Amino acid sequence: MNYRRLGNSGLHVSELGLGTNAFGKRADEAASIRIIHHAIHHGINFIDTANIYAGTESERIIGLALKGKRHEVVLATKAGLVRGEGPNARGSSRYHLQKELEDSLRRLNTDYVDLYQIHTFDPHTPLEETLRTLDDMVSAGKVRYIGASNYAAWEIMKALGISEQKGYVRYVSTQTSYSLADRTPEVELVPLCLDQGVGIIPYFPLAGGILTGKYNQGSLVPAGSRADTDPNFQRFLEERNVKLGEQVSQLAAEHGYSPSALSLAWLMKQPAVSTVIVGATKTGQLDDNLQSLDIEINETLAAQLNRISEPFIHAKPFAAYRLS
Repeated sequence: MNYRRLGNSGLHVSELGLGTNAFGKRADEAASIRIIHHAIHHGINFIDTANIYAGTESERIIGLALKGKRHEVVLATKAGLVRGEGPNARGSSRYHLQKELEDSLRRLNTDYVDLYQIHTFDPHTPLEETLRTLDDMVSAGKVRYIGASNYAAWEIMKALGISEQKGYVRYVSTQTSYSLADRTPEVELVPLCLDQGVGIIPYFPLAGGILTGKYNQGSLVPAGSRADTDPNFQRFLEERNVKLGEQVSQLAAEHGYSPSALSLAWLMKQPAVSTVIVGATKTGQLDDNLQSLDIEINETLAAQLNRISEPFIHAKPFAAYRLS
């Protein structure tokens, strides 16, 4: 396993990280714990979760899995999306973030998180309030680094400017939808992150499974797939997305790779990317994704992948999570 700095920080994270959105939902407790231990065994040190994953079950399961292993991982969680019905049960106000951090620490069975991320930009809370709150959390030792998620490039730049002006800790990373099926970050976000030393953590790196080759035009949705277990996901099965998945599968087969491993290997080579988080519902999926670490993409293959995915640069983002 290779490790990279998270942005310009001194924190090193594995090239491949573990996403845990499925834990407690599509993967039960026992399977989730097996996956976490399997990931750590293979050198994955970055584990990413959020306070809303599987209705908080993901954090609870991770807390169980990391007993005796907490020191081996860089643990990241998030807050900011909707947690309840009340007016203060969402966003990045001091009120909400302090409550959510304490709840996350309890579920994760830890005294601190290595990376605390604001899940989405909050248009109703001054950035100064959010950043001061995060700065206080770092000073208190409950958070080590801070990151953003689902921020537009201008929102990150504004936050970085405030941090510099006020002397607050700054965002070292940002999570965004990024894959062969969503290259929209390359327009503004990637140049910003390269200039400002912010590491990119792509989510949906396999476009929710579309880039694994499991979906085909005109075919039934495979049993047990994300589109089968989560009917809302079927909105992503647009013809152009499925066609891209088929093209990637064909290229991968020609070179003896799995389509998922090839897609991840391409993403790891993109500028500003620090770690790529992939989910899994069984250890076999994780093994397949680990193969991406051994793939060397030559100029010809890179050009082919760039060509078939070029229409996805100036397109609608594959996914974005925002507060209304």
